[in-house]
Order: sequence, then C-alpha cells, then structure tokens
Amino acid sequence: MDNATPTTDAAEASFDIVARQDKTEAEVAALRSDVDEVKARVDKIAQAATRAARPVIGGTDDAAPEVKGFVDGYLRRGSTVELKSISGAVPSDGGYAVPRQIDAMIARELTEISPIRAIAQVVQTGSAGYRKLVTTGGTASGWVSEVAGRPATATPNFAEIAPPTGELYANPAASQAMLDDAGFDLESWLASEIAMEFARAEGAAFVGGSGTNQPKGFLSAPKGTAEDGTRAFGTLQYVGSGNADGFDANPDAKLIDLVHTLKAGHRQGASFVMNSATLAEVRKLKTADGAFLWQPGLVEGQPDRLLGYPVVEAEDMPDIAAGKFPIAFGNFRHGYLIAERSATQVLRDPFTNKPFVHFYATKRVGGQVLDSNAIKLLKIEL
Repeated sequence: MDNATPTTDAAEASFDIVARQDKTEAEVAALRSDVDEVKARVDKIAQAATRAARPVIGGTDDAAPEVKGFVDGYLRRGSTVELKSISGAVPSDGGYAVPRQIDAMIARELTEISPIRAIAQVVQTGSAGYRKLVTTGGTASGWVSEVAGRPATATPNFAEIAPPTGELYANPAASQAMLDDAGFDLESWLASEIAMEFARAEGAAFVGGSGTNQPKGFLSAPKGTAEDGTRAFGTLQYVGSGNADGFDANPDAKLIDLVHTLKAGHRQGASFVMNSATLAEVRKLKTADGAFLWQPGLVEGQPDRLLGYPVVEAEDMPDIAAGKFPIAFGNFRHGYLIAERSATQVLRDPFTNKPFVHFYATKRVGGQVLDSNAIKLLKIEL
C-alpha cells in the first residue's frame, strides 16, 4: 500500500525542480567563466599582435632594452658604458651595430625610396665578400621509358658572380637641444635621415657605378647587339632608337622591339626604367593613328604603364642624347643582384661640428648584373 499523498508528491516535485535549477545555474556559471577566460586570452593575443605590428617609438615602455639603451644611452648622451652593459657591442668596425628594430626601419624606408633596390634582387650577407654561381646553360635532359637506362646528361656551365662592394655612408646631424628633448622621436628621425642619404648614393651606384669601391651599375656592363645565346655572359643587349637625336617616326615600333627582345619568362614582372626627363618625352609619343603609348593608371594606387608595363623613375638614368642609354627594360629581380651586409654601424661624433652631433652611419653594399638576358637597353642611335 502506497502511503504517499498528493501533497508529498508535489513537494518532492518542487524540490526536484529547485535542484535542477540550481544545477543549471551552476553549469551556466561555469560556461560563463570559461567564455570569459577564452575572451581574456583572445584579448591578450590581439594586444600582443598589435604591439608586434606597431613600429618601435623611442621612449615607449614597449621598446626592447637594447633599443632603449642604444637610443637613450648612446645616441642621446653618448654613454658607451650603458650600451656595453646591455648589448655587449664594441666599436671595432668604427661604430656600434644598430639594433635590429631600428635597422628594419632603415631597410623599410630604403626600399620605399630607392628605385632600383625596390625592383632588384637583394640578399643579406654576413661578410663583405659574396659569391653566387649562375648556370649559363640549361642542364641537358631527355625522355626515356619506365624501365630504360638513363644516359648521362651534359654538365652545365657555371659563371661566378661576385658583386663589387663599397662602404656606403651617411652623416646626418642633430643639435644637442633636439637630443635633449624627450619628445623628439630620435629613432624615426635617424632611420629616415640615413635611408634618404643611402638612397641617393645607391641610386647612382646601381645605375652607373664603376665597380671600384662601389657597386657596378647595370649601365656599366658590356653592351652589344647580339641576341640571347650568342652574346658573352654578362653583356647586355641593346636596341637602336633609329634617330641620333631621339626617336624616329615610329617610336612605338622601337619600344615594341625592345620589349620583345626580352624572353617571355622574364617579361613576367618586367618594368621600364628611365628618368623623369625621358619620361616626359615618352608620355608625348603617339602611334601612327594618333593614340598615346602612355597608359595612365585607371585605379588609385595602380602604376601608370607603357605598352602594358609599369615605369620606374630613376633620376640617375641618362637623358636622351646621342650615344646614351636613357631607357632600360627588364626583370630586375632576375637581372640585377644587390648584396649587402645586414648590420648598419653608427658612430656618434659630438666633436667635429659643435654644437651639432653627427651620426656617422656605414654599411657595406655591393651590386652587379646577375642575368644579362633579363635586362635590355634602348640606345639613341641610327
């Protein structure tokens, strides 16, 4: 016989409901705690990513100790003791090595303002001497069946590239009052000044450098009219303009010839290189039916184009004149090699030009034509 009454059953049911509610609330609270923990972790990751992406600014709490010691100790006050205690650097090469964060700022600005560096192949080296082997002919190959023997192939020919190097230097100056101002962003100023002076010197060397204590520019390479496969390695091919004073009556034909002397594989990523005076003349050129060869970019940020290829303005290219090479066309990533020793050295000089403090920055940079089939030239001649 069941002694339970309806009142007892209702009370037990109420207790079950309360217990289930308590259990549900506990589970919800646990889930909220887990969600809050995950959100906190995500926020920390986002903050760390933001700090990593943000350039280092002098005087901020996020600056690495070696950067703070270099900027506040050595650059501002000339304290070598503090610098040595932090980084262990010694001025054996005529200056202290710039911390990687500042060196990266210099490299970034240098790439943005140095026209040839922006399109050439750049390698970082640990020493001044750099050598690269380049094949001057493809390795022989052939077809065989699955079980047939593999005959020996011909040995490829190699040429050694050893870019001539020189010491690139910049010597920006600041007053002591500027250095004493805590709000003065010394890192950004120094990186910008060094990059601007480096870019001016590089621009001339990468185009027409002699190769003696400086890079050898691509216009200093031997030149000839022979086609690819018949020219000596390292010799650039050129096309005549058809007129000793400039372009002939069909300038589009000469420029088209220049483009198609470059093999199809190199034309992917190729560009024209000329100075602004030459560019001004090229923008006036028309085809026989009156259409301009120049094609302005239709979208903001898109480069203007000549015959479908972007144009790079390098002011160190020669003007249009008899016997000169005012226009280059090629894939400079394949055609020109820049080898640089990664570390920039800075020597603080408060004595030479008082009351100004000079920062003598040096870096070893070399350059040379890498693949002479990847760069073509236009010569002003009949």
